[in-house]
Amino acid sequence: MITKLLKSFIVAGAAVSAMGAVQAQELKIGYVNSERVLKEAAPAKAAQARLESEFKKRSTELDEQANRVKSAADKLDKDAPTLSESERTRRQRELVEADRDLQRKRRELQEDLTQRKNEELSSVVERANKVIKQIFDSEKYDLILQDAVFFSARIDITDKVIKSLNAAPAGK
Repeated sequence: MITKLLKSFIVAGAAVSAMGAVQAQELKIGYVNSERVLKEAAPAKAAQARLESEFKKRSTELDEQANRVKSAADKLDKDAPTLSESERTRRQRELVEADRDLQRKRRELQEDLTQRKNEELSSVVERANKVIKQIFDSEKYDLILQDAVFFSARIDITDKVIKSLNAAPAGK
Protein backbone atom coordinates (compact mmCIF):
# COMPACT_ATOMS: atom_id res chain seq x y z
CA MET A 1 0.00 0.00 0.00
CA ILE A 2 2.75 2.44 0.95
CA THR A 3 4.75 1.38 -2.11
CA LYS A 4 1.73 2.06 -4.30
CA LEU A 5 1.22 5.48 -2.68
CA LEU A 6 4.92 6.28 -3.04
CA LYS A 7 4.80 5.37 -6.75
CA SER A 8 1.79 7.70 -7.21
CA PHE A 9 3.69 10.60 -5.62
CA ILE A 10 6.73 9.92 -7.78
CA VAL A 11 4.61 9.85 -10.97
CA ALA A 12 2.75 13.00 -9.91
CA GLY A 13 6.03 14.75 -9.10
CA ALA A 14 7.47 13.86 -12.49
CA ALA A 15 4.34 15.20 -14.21
CA VAL A 16 4.50 18.50 -12.28
CA SER A 17 8.22 18.77 -13.06
CA ALA A 18 7.57 18.21 -16.77
CA MET A 19 4.80 20.84 -16.75
CA GLY A 20 7.15 23.30 -15.11
CA ALA A 21 9.71 22.71 -17.85
CA VAL A 22 7.08 23.39 -20.52
CA GLN A 23 5.95 26.57 -18.76
CA ALA A 24 9.55 27.70 -18.35
CA GLN A 25 9.87 27.64 -22.14
CA GLU A 26 8.82 31.03 -23.44
CA LEU A 27 6.22 31.24 -26.19
CA LYS A 28 7.20 33.26 -29.24
CA ILE A 29 4.26 35.46 -30.14
CA GLY A 30 3.96 38.05 -32.89
CA TYR A 31 1.36 40.65 -33.79
CA VAL A 32 0.54 42.06 -37.23
CA ASN A 33 -1.53 45.21 -37.68
CA SER A 34 -3.57 44.22 -40.75
CA GLU A 35 -4.90 47.74 -41.25
CA ARG A 36 -1.37 49.13 -41.52
CA VAL A 37 -0.38 46.39 -43.94
CA LEU A 38 -3.37 47.23 -46.16
CA LYS A 39 -2.46 50.93 -46.11
CA GLU A 40 1.34 50.91 -46.26
CA ALA A 41 2.46 47.84 -48.21
CA ALA A 42 3.43 48.42 -51.83
CA PRO A 43 0.96 45.80 -53.18
CA ALA A 44 -1.88 47.55 -51.32
CA LYS A 45 -0.84 50.95 -52.67
CA ALA A 46 -0.60 49.50 -56.18
CA ALA A 47 -4.09 48.01 -55.82
CA GLN A 48 -5.45 51.39 -54.70
CA ALA A 49 -3.80 53.10 -57.67
CA ARG A 50 -5.31 50.51 -60.06
CA LEU A 51 -8.76 51.13 -58.59
CA GLU A 52 -8.42 54.90 -58.86
CA SER A 53 -7.27 54.61 -62.46
CA GLU A 54 -10.01 52.12 -63.34
CA PHE A 55 -12.85 54.21 -61.90
CA LYS A 56 -11.58 57.76 -62.55
CA LYS A 57 -13.28 58.16 -65.95
CA ARG A 58 -16.69 57.00 -64.69
CA SER A 59 -16.39 59.16 -61.59
CA THR A 60 -15.50 62.23 -63.67
CA GLU A 61 -18.43 61.57 -66.01
CA LEU A 62 -20.78 61.36 -63.02
CA ASP A 63 -19.43 64.63 -61.63
CA GLU A 64 -20.05 66.28 -65.01
CA GLN A 65 -23.57 64.84 -65.15
CA ALA A 66 -24.24 66.11 -61.60
CA ASN A 67 -23.10 69.59 -62.67
CA ARG A 68 -25.44 69.48 -65.68
CA VAL A 69 -28.38 68.44 -63.47
CA LYS A 70 -27.58 71.24 -61.01
CA SER A 71 -27.30 73.78 -63.84
CA ALA A 72 -30.64 72.63 -65.25
CA ALA A 73 -32.24 72.92 -61.80
CA ASP A 74 -30.80 76.43 -61.34
CA LYS A 75 -32.01 77.44 -64.81
CA LEU A 76 -35.47 76.07 -64.06
CA ASP A 77 -35.62 78.05 -60.80
CA LYS A 78 -34.55 81.21 -62.63
CA ASP A 79 -36.91 80.73 -65.59
CA ALA A 80 -39.90 79.34 -63.63
CA PRO A 81 -41.80 82.63 -63.27
CA THR A 82 -41.80 83.22 -67.03
CA LEU A 83 -42.56 79.63 -68.13
CA SER A 84 -45.96 78.27 -68.99
CA GLU A 85 -47.35 75.65 -66.64
CA SER A 86 -46.87 72.87 -69.19
CA GLU A 87 -43.27 73.90 -69.98
CA ARG A 88 -42.39 74.12 -66.27
CA THR A 89 -43.95 70.67 -65.65
CA ARG A 90 -42.07 69.20 -68.63
CA ARG A 91 -38.72 70.57 -67.41
CA GLN A 92 -39.38 69.39 -63.85
CA ARG A 93 -40.11 65.90 -65.18
CA GLU A 94 -36.90 65.93 -67.25
CA LEU A 95 -34.98 67.12 -64.21
CA VAL A 96 -36.41 64.33 -62.03
CA GLU A 97 -35.53 61.75 -64.70
CA ALA A 98 -31.98 63.12 -65.04
CA ASP A 99 -31.52 63.07 -61.26
CA ARG A 100 -32.88 59.53 -61.02
CA ASP A 101 -30.48 58.42 -63.77
CA LEU A 102 -27.60 60.11 -61.95
CA GLN A 103 -28.44 58.40 -58.66
CA ARG A 104 -28.72 55.01 -60.40
CA LYS A 105 -25.32 55.47 -62.06
CA ARG A 106 -23.77 56.52 -58.73
CA ARG A 107 -25.13 53.38 -57.04
CA GLU A 108 -23.80 51.21 -59.87
CA LEU A 109 -20.39 52.88 -59.64
CA GLN A 110 -20.29 52.36 -55.87
CA GLU A 111 -21.30 48.69 -56.21
CA ASP A 112 -18.69 48.08 -58.92
CA LEU A 113 -16.03 49.90 -56.91
CA THR A 114 -16.86 47.90 -53.77
CA GLN A 115 -16.69 44.62 -55.69
CA ARG A 116 -13.34 45.48 -57.31
CA LYS A 117 -11.94 46.76 -54.01
CA ASN A 118 -12.85 43.46 -52.35
CA GLU A 119 -11.16 41.55 -55.18
CA GLU A 120 -7.99 43.65 -54.96
CA LEU A 121 -7.87 43.54 -51.15
CA SER A 122 -8.39 39.78 -51.03
CA SER A 123 -5.39 39.38 -53.31
CA VAL A 124 -3.26 41.58 -51.03
CA VAL A 125 -4.53 39.78 -47.91
CA GLU A 126 -3.69 36.42 -49.48
CA ARG A 127 -0.14 37.59 -50.25
CA ALA A 128 0.24 39.07 -46.76
CA ASN A 129 -0.91 35.81 -45.17
CA LYS A 130 1.70 33.90 -47.19
CA VAL A 131 4.40 36.30 -45.98
CA ILE A 132 3.17 35.97 -42.39
CA LYS A 133 3.24 32.16 -42.73
CA GLN A 134 6.82 32.32 -44.05
CA ILE A 135 7.87 34.49 -41.09
CA PHE A 136 6.02 32.15 -38.74
CA ASP A 137 7.86 29.11 -40.11
CA SER A 138 11.31 30.61 -40.59
CA GLU A 139 11.46 32.39 -37.23
CA LYS A 140 9.70 29.58 -35.34
CA TYR A 141 6.80 31.53 -33.88
CA ASP A 142 4.27 29.74 -31.68
CA LEU A 143 1.50 32.24 -32.42
CA ILE A 144 0.95 35.27 -34.66
CA LEU A 145 -2.13 37.42 -34.08
CA GLN A 146 -3.66 39.78 -36.61
CA ASP A 147 -6.22 41.47 -34.38
CA ALA A 148 -5.68 42.45 -30.79
CA VAL A 149 -7.09 45.01 -28.40
CA PHE A 150 -3.74 45.56 -26.68
CA PHE A 151 -0.27 44.43 -27.65
CA SER A 152 3.32 45.29 -26.88
CA ALA A 153 5.54 46.91 -29.50
CA ARG A 154 8.02 44.17 -28.58
CA ILE A 155 5.92 41.57 -30.44
CA ASP A 156 4.77 43.81 -33.34
CA ILE A 157 6.12 42.35 -36.59
CA THR A 158 4.04 44.56 -38.90
CA ASP A 159 7.08 46.38 -40.29
CA LYS A 160 8.73 43.05 -41.09
CA VAL A 161 5.59 41.89 -42.95
CA ILE A 162 5.36 45.16 -44.91
CA LYS A 163 9.06 45.00 -45.79
CA SER A 164 8.70 41.39 -47.00
CA LEU A 165 5.60 42.24 -49.03
CA ASN A 166 7.37 45.20 -50.62
CA ALA A 167 10.33 43.00 -51.55
CA ALA A 168 8.26 40.10 -52.90
CA PRO A 169 7.53 40.00 -56.64
CA ALA A 170 3.90 40.65 -57.54
CA GLY A 171 3.24 37.05 -58.59
CA LYS A 172 4.19 35.55 -55.23
